[in-house]
Amino acid sequence: MHSNWIKPLLLAAAVAALAGCATSKEELMPHGGRTMQDIWHQAAGDGGSGQVARRQLLDARQSLRRPLTDADVQAAPAEQMRYTRTAANEIHHQFPRLLNPDLVMYVYPHLAGTDPVPVPGYSTVFPLYQRVQYAMPGERTEAY
Repeated sequence: MHSNWIKPLLLAAAVAALAGCATSKEELMPHGGRTMQDIWHQAAGDGGSGQVARRQLLDARQSLRRPLTDADVQAAPAEQMRYTRTAANEIHHQFPRLLNPDLVMYVYPHLAGTDPVPVPGYSTVFPLYQRVQYAMPGERTEAY
């Protein structure tokens, strides 16, 4: 009972496979008389030198430009300094310091020394970690 529909299906698949092999490249994908070099020259413009395309690109860029104002000229050095690479800002950006919060401790009044001398209460500040720690390049330093 199963062979009734399997044989026509196999026959249709074989005919489709053979029909796919019977077509020619020219019939399937005609390319005309143009070569890749012709297409390149047409896109570059002006017979391949590219002068027309370059001129159009420069005209488009020129239309987007605006003149600098005096305020822009005056602010330029300060603006450029933010982007200037120095050894100091490279180190600070690549290896930022990790947070080392200060702890405030209150010392209660007490007696100190071999002769018990009264010491009044006082507050002192010290860092949580003994040493300054640095993050590795790319390590996340902000809070999660």
